Amino acid sequence: MTLITTQPRPAVRRLAFSRLISLVGTHAAFIALIFAVYEQTNSTTWVSFAMVATFAGAGISLPFGGALGDHFDRRRVLILSDVLGAVTFGVLAFVHQPALMIALIFVGEIVASPTFPAIEAAVPNLAGEELLAWANGTIGFGRNMGSMVGPVLGGALVALSGPGLVFWVNAASFGLSAILVWTVRGRFSEDRTEESEHVGLRAGFVYVAHDRILRAVTLAWMVLLLGVGTVIVAELPLAQSFGLGATGYGLLATSWGVGAVIGTLLATRMKQRQERPGLFLGTVGPAVGFGLVSILPWFGAILASVGFAGGTDAVSSVAFQNIAQRRTPDAVRSRVMGAIDALVTGGLALSFVAAGPFVAAVGPRGAYLAAGISSLIGGVILFPALWGRHRERDAAADDVVQVAQTEAPEIAGPGIAAAVDAAAAEADVAPA
Repeated sequence: MTLITTQPRPAVRRLAFSRLISLVGTHAAFIALIFAVYEQTNSTTWVSFAMVATFAGAGISLPFGGALGDHFDRRRVLILSDVLGAVTFGVLAFVHQPALMIALIFVGEIVASPTFPAIEAAVPNLAGEELLAWANGTIGFGRNMGSMVGPVLGGALVALSGPGLVFWVNAASFGLSAILVWTVRGRFSEDRTEESEHVGLRAGFVYVAHDRILRAVTLAWMVLLLGVGTVIVAELPLAQSFGLGATGYGLLATSWGVGAVIGTLLATRMKQRQERPGLFLGTVGPAVGFGLVSILPWFGAILASVGFAGGTDAVSSVAFQNIAQRRTPDAVRSRVMGAIDALVTGGLALSFVAAGPFVAAVGPRGAYLAAGISSLIGGVILFPALWGRHRERDAAADDVVQVAQTEAPEIAGPGIAAAVDAAAAEADVAPA
């Protein structure tokens, strides 16, 4: 029996709070890991291994995690993922060998991999069409707050009592997150029926490849993140060039986080007609923000520019989630989200491979300029998909999907594809 979401706002708020709590612990633990590995090895190579293990674990396992969200109860998947995360970091608190710590972080990324796809797939069922932007913005707010507070908390706790305490705190945050998800009462998926249209692990990748907008967004973000990886490496050298060291480094990370929090709050009020401009803003905003960093002479102005880039990126993320959730059937939605995140994470991981030598060659300001250029290239890739010759068909398709979700749920699933094709024919526009 499927539980219907009768009170969507409390359900979404609890889910958002679970993400905030979990990500505060996760980002704090990442700081503790980097500190512990560097303290014991005094080697940036080992630190690179830890970062690669983190992103590689996520990138490799996300497609599998997405499949779990489509084939099992998403609420139970989220709870089990949090419980396994608590166990992993509880064990990590007793480990001191760098290689074993990195291996456990890799395992931690694997057990966490179902979380993002399952949440993104569940949001339309929990919130409904009318509250979709509010729900994605609210969950994004929790995610960005956790990403902003976590590193600060991690640094403070490491200074107070060492990495072990931080790993225990993260284990507790996973446990609390599991309890919060358990208390959410609502519909996490549609009624499961036998379906033959979206079968297997590769179904998410196949769907992305055949959907023009999802395909373009994925490629655009992969290109954009090739530049963002160099920015992450260039942050500390940039701060040092102003004589600010660790303080400036922390301010750069915080300014991005503050911008992202503000951006997600603004995005909770986004209208459907604003979603495509909002999505495109995620390429233009970072291009402007990173480009200005490469020439601004004042560190305060640089912080404002980085915050602007973070805010536009957050608005873009919510816009994308709204669009992707409408365009993707529930039966394959978790696998689609997992596939996109795996590809984008892979682009970021790839950027880290060359980021160190690249920053050393062009300097931190050159790295920011390169990131601005990569963002512009991402915009060039994205623009035709959003406003090209297929816009009439997309408008017709959006109307059909909205009717299917609000007035005629009996055509949901495979029937939507036929209805969209009919709408395209009526609009006299060839399907993509």
